[in-house]
Amino acid sequence: MKTVLIVEDTHAERQMSSALLSHAGFEVAVADSAETAWSWLNTNPMPNLILLDIVMPGESGLDLCRKIREHDKWKNIPILFCSSKAEEFDRFWAIRQGGNEYITKPYVPQNLVDKVNQFVN
Repeated sequence: MKTVLIVEDTHAERQMSSALLSHAGFEVAVADSAETAWSWLNTNPMPNLILLDIVMPGESGLDLCRKIREHDKWKNIPILFCSSKAEEFDRFWAIRQGGNEYITKPYVPQNLVDKVNQFVN
């Protein structure tokens, strides 16, 4: 089974994306901060994809993305940014930091599942 790590500080967003991806057949792990996600990455098998928010307390999703890309072990994990920041600059900067794709909240549920499938299957 393919694993998706969801890194999102908002409880409702974590619940929604987790339910959507579980229903679509993915194993889901959740982290409520970049720091928690970093710990998870260091203690679990590598996920097939990371769904990553940008704006979080503490370390941002962009910071975490850069840290992940600096490690040979994780540098090829697809990272799908999912953020309420909807400006073209935000999208450009997230991809520049190492993200593979960028979707904005609120999103159409099927679009999220389709994007994840695009990178994982």
